[in-house]
Amino acid sequence: MVAALELYLDTDATRRIRVLWDALEAEGVQSMRSLLEQRHRPHVSLAVAPRFDPERVTAALDGMVVAAPLRLSFQHAGQFVGRVLWLGATPTADLLAHHRQVHDRLDAAGVPLVEHYRPGRWVPHCTLSMRVPNVLMAAAVRRCLEVLPVEATVVGAALTDHARGISRPLS
Repeated sequence: MVAALELYLDTDATRRIRVLWDALEAEGVQSMRSLLEQRHRPHVSLAVAPRFDPERVTAALDGMVVAAPLRLSFQHAGQFVGRVLWLGATPTADLLAHHRQVHDRLDAAGVPLVEHYRPGRWVPHCTLSMRVPNVLMAAAVRRCLEVLPVEATVVGAALTDHARGISRPLS
């Protein structure tokens, strides 16, 4: 993932996920905390692309409340191919409708997006680690289960491209 439209979580949920990042690091699992000079913060990505044109994305989303105060409930831990570990948010009707609205606007503006983040394919999640060593996966999942459930409210959003040093807040 290079560029993303990220939803940020309230203070309590952010703190709980950061504590989990620290616990994973203590187990020998590199968490999102230590990637890219600690620029990551706990989030759920609504859209991802190899690269975004910030002006085009901002124009496409103009007038929309991207940081809608959605309630998120992280109820499970999961793993994507490549040993990516994450906490899964329950896919509520409100969250899925918001996700679709964002994608409809980006599609109408011709913004190219990664397929597995599109409506109907997207798994709402908060990434914890990008590559958990196989021998540590069971311990990492146990750590996740110790903190679940995590209830959260979306309090902010941004267009980010950490590789290019872009973090543009969205309303």
